Amino acid sequence: MNILLINGSPKGKRSNSLRLANSFIEGFKEGYKSKNEAISIDEMHVASMNVGACKGCFACWQKTPGVCCINDDMQTVIGKMLEADIVVWSFPLYYFSVPGILKNVIDRQLPMSLPFMSTKDDGYGSGSHDCRYDMEGKRHVLISTCGFYSAEGNYDSVLRMFDHFLGKGHYTTIFCGQGELFRVKELSKRTDEYLATVKSAGAEYAITGKISEKTEAALHTLLYPREVFESMADASWGISRTTGQKEADDLVFTRQMAALYNKDAYDGKERVLEICYTDLKHTYQIKLDDKGSEVLTDQSLAATTHIDTPFTVWSAISRGEIGGAEALGKQMYTVTGDFSLMVNWDKFFGSTSAVKEAEKTSQGVEVQKNPSMIKKEENRKKIVGRTTEIKKTKKTSQGEKKKKNPSMMTMLIPWITFWIAVSVNTEKGSVIALLVASAIPFIMRKHKFVIWDQLSIVAVAILSAIASLTGAGDISTDIGYLVFGLFWLVSCLTKEPLCATYVKYNYGGEAAHKNPLFMKTNYILAAAWGVLYVLTAVWTFLLKKAGVGATLIVVNNLMPVLMGIFTGWFEKWYPARLARGSKKQ
Repeated sequence: MNILLINGSPKGKRSNSLRLANSFIEGFKEGYKSKNEAISIDEMHVASMNVGACKGCFACWQKTPGVCCINDDMQTVIGKMLEADIVVWSFPLYYFSVPGILKNVIDRQLPMSLPFMSTKDDGYGSGSHDCRYDMEGKRHVLISTCGFYSAEGNYDSVLRMFDHFLGKGHYTTIFCGQGELFRVKELSKRTDEYLATVKSAGAEYAITGKISEKTEAALHTLLYPREVFESMADASWGISRTTGQKEADDLVFTRQMAALYNKDAYDGKERVLEICYTDLKHTYQIKLDDKGSEVLTDQSLAATTHIDTPFTVWSAISRGEIGGAEALGKQMYTVTGDFSLMVNWDKFFGSTSAVKEAEKTSQGVEVQKNPSMIKKEENRKKIVGRTTEIKKTKKTSQGEKKKKNPSMMTMLIPWITFWIAVSVNTEKGSVIALLVASAIPFIMRKHKFVIWDQLSIVAVAILSAIASLTGAGDISTDIGYLVFGLFWLVSCLTKEPLCATYVKYNYGGEAAHKNPLFMKTNYILAAAWGVLYVLTAVWTFLLKKAGVGATLIVVNNLMPVLMGIFTGWFEKWYPARLARGSKKQ
């Protein structure tokens, strides 16, 4: 298998379109591994080649049939095209067509055609010429980016041109709008997602000879909604709309950040985010409301959330070089005012919400038809067996339901059942608690289990058995409080406090371990819950010994409720306190 990649971008290897083409080829290579064939890939970067414009002299038809009179690199291009099984055309959209240097390559294909008019009617228009060489079975893929919010309607002239010399439906296209975003490091999370989809398309193409409808739909999904993209694109020029003067880099950056604001996240509360770049001594405000975002340079509004940060730190966070929460925990920047904006940052400014909005937007846009989807029946028959096999594999993988994240209820249900049931009736309650502990693996089967779930099931089962055999329900429940409290306290000696084991999935999963604010908060809360239940064991023992056990019903139920209220308050207050940059920290 020989693949020829023709990069028609004047930017050469810095081309955004080339990034997509490389991802496609990478995926193709992975998908092709199943075949016992060697694969060869040639790259031709037109920008670094010597390919002159066609003279229109027709010497290649009359004087030297099949040979151009211009002695340059085009002879090499033609040779490689004849050897290739697949030709990947990579190029940006230049003024609604291909770049001039690539147009030269296309024009200079004339020696590959015979001069006589063809009777075939598989092109576009009223005439064509037969190829001088046997091109049967050769496949072509067109990969391109443009600078508009969508590729839709902008490639009409490109499609018509390739229809002429390749034939309608004889090539595959991947056209992506918002191409300039692929060079913006701050947006790499979203663009990398798209590149991964292009890679998947390459793998599918290697196996089936086409791109699946599901992948096609993903490829046609906007990177960002039109409004967001155009705001970012306008800001990227770094020129003021009012004065026409060049704007400071940090102001341009702030405008682009503001463009990512998801107005659908508006909750009825108008916010003013004030950012002071301490190393540049520049302060900007971003007004956030139901209409969108607005960047202010005069600090005319009262800030609801204020951030003090070096510009180098904030830009590094946006590029993903350091996590925002991690940087905050290390006091690399500070936050005062309404901390809820920081807690819900991804909701207001994250790429995920923007992508979801883009998906909704794209649903109302007619999807550009891919010429490659027009297939001959013979080709369909050749790949139907392999396609069926792939579909079966996909169904199998989809049938394996992914388990949900761990739930603290898996740990709590056995303990709560044990304390209540055994306190009411030792004999019957211990049996009920034992049955519930045994049934938890089934009841919570949709969730992943962690060590604290397993230990709790075992502990409750043992304590229930002891209570049943000895009839000492009071002692068993008291020991249960002590064991439960020790679980919390022991977890404080590990790399992950007990509560963090369950709630970390709301803060990026394992990435939450790098968030000092998250970890400090959860260590304190785990210690507090541990102390509470150890003390519960102590006062339960003492009050029962003193003969005032009836009071325990109120105390032992009220204290966890109060601790729950404290937890809800503390997990908001403490991170905000740390974010303010307290001198003690």
